[in-house]
This record gives sequence, C-alpha cells and structure tokens, in this order.
Amino acid sequence: MESNNISFTNRKMLHFTKMHGCGNDYVYIDCFEHQVDDPEALAVRLSDRHFGIGGDGIVLICPSDTADAKMRMFNADGSEGLMCGNAIRCVGKYMHDVRGLRKEQITVETLSGIKTLKLFTGSDGTVCEAEVCMGKADFTPQDIPVSLDGDAVIGRTVTIGGTEYAITCVSMGNPHCVVFIGDDPDTLPLSDIGPKFENDPIFPQRVNTEYIQVIDGHTLKMCVWERGSGETLACGTGSCAAVAAAVANGFCKADDTVTVILTGGSLEIKYTADGTVYMKGRAEKVFDGVIEI
Repeated sequence: MESNNISFTNRKMLHFTKMHGCGNDYVYIDCFEHQVDDPEALAVRLSDRHFGIGGDGIVLICPSDTADAKMRMFNADGSEGLMCGNAIRCVGKYMHDVRGLRKEQITVETLSGIKTLKLFTGSDGTVCEAEVCMGKADFTPQDIPVSLDGDAVIGRTVTIGGTEYAITCVSMGNPHCVVFIGDDPDTLPLSDIGPKFENDPIFPQRVNTEYIQVIDGHTLKMCVWERGSGETLACGTGSCAAVAAAVANGFCKADDTVTVILTGGSLEIKYTADGTVYMKGRAEKVFDGVIEI
C-alpha cells in the first residue's frame, strides 16, 4: 500500500557512551567519528530523563591541535559549560579505553584551558580513576565574576532571596559560590534556594553554588546546584572550589588532601599553597548505545 512507503533517507543514527563521575552523568559523543551540528539543541533533547537518554548534559570528545583531545560540555538546558571536573575524568577514560591512547598522562583542551590528567587503571586494564590538575583557584571578583567590591569575597554576608548568607566566591575556570552551613546539606530545600543563587543579580553569568558542612579538617560534605543543570549528584569543579574556600576560611589547611562527600560519591581534593588544585576520583562507564536524531 502506498501509505506504507516510509522514507528513512533523513534518519541519522548517533552512537554514544553514557559515563559518570560520582553520579554526575553525561552522554559522551565521539566527534573524532561524528559531527554534531547543533549541540545546544541536542543537549536539551538527550538530557531529558523521560524522553531522552537522560543525563546532566552532553560532552563532545573532539580532536585538538594543542592537546590529546578537546572537551566541549553542554548543560541540560543547552548552555555550554566552561569546564567540568567529573566529565573530564570520563574523557580521559574514553581516550584510553576506547580510542587506544595508552598513556598514563594525557592532556585535554577545555574552554578553561588545557588540563593534565593522570590515569589509573584497574586489574582489567581499563581506567578506573583519574587525577586532574585543575589549575589555580581564583578569588578575584571580576574574574569569577561576582559584582561585589574588594580584592576577594571570602565569608562575605549578602542577602539572596530575602535571606542572609555568608558566601565565598571562587573561579575554577567557571564561577562558584560556596556557602558553609552548620546542618547536613541533605536537609536543604535545594530546589528552592538553588535557583535564587544561580540567578541573583550579583552573578552576571549565573553561578554554581555549593552548600558545605565541615565534618573535620580533612572532610567536607556537600550538595550542589549547577547553573544550567540544577541539582546534580556531584560537581568536580565545585568540590575544588569548596576546598579552596575551606582553606581561605580557615576550616582546612593548604597541601592537605581533603575528602569531599557528595550525593553520588566522594572526591579527593588537594589545594596547594600556591593555589593549584588537584582532584582525584573515579570515572565509570554505564553503557554504549545508538539513538536516532
């Protein structure tokens, strides 16, 4: 019957890999093999946990002229992120395990510069963990950016959404606002207060916000609201910002390794005396798939 003559000429099948770091999950697309013409729209579609694959966004793994690979990360709302610490560990795993880059140390180009990763393999020869040199934490307000005066915003009291908070602002290549609280962050009404921080006028490019409970000098517990994605199970750059802020506020000491407990797992962060931050954590593959786009 004529009505059954369906054309498939415009159908495109896209191969992808789902990976996560501490539950911060993204859909990874190999752009050595595929071209993605509209990553912003694709991120919105694929990130939907009911009508798409589901994730905090998509990550394009691309060729680079200056590093072993280039990472482009798009949030669930389609906005492009400058850097993602959990995603970059998974990029390192993919380059080693799938693309066959059998090196212990690799470089990845991001919008926040080139990052160096040290890869750790398990008994099966695949990457299970990675340590990333995240660069230096920057407390300069105009670099974050945050529209407050002074040389730094450390423990500054501000009013957001009608409530006073003591905030510390820091850039890890993307903007972060760290709030130290006395209670367990799991009890916070994050879906209510997170958007108020993200969209407050003092943050002209919006902001990622970390709510921190100090367990002791070597342990922090954190929940996070990420700009463009909302509540996520983990944030690598946010964990780095949290430890940098904890040192700046006197809760932790420079050069000590601090465990950051997140909803999806834990990361080990070291903020050195010269301001450089190192992050170590797991990178895990969930599954491979093909989707029609």
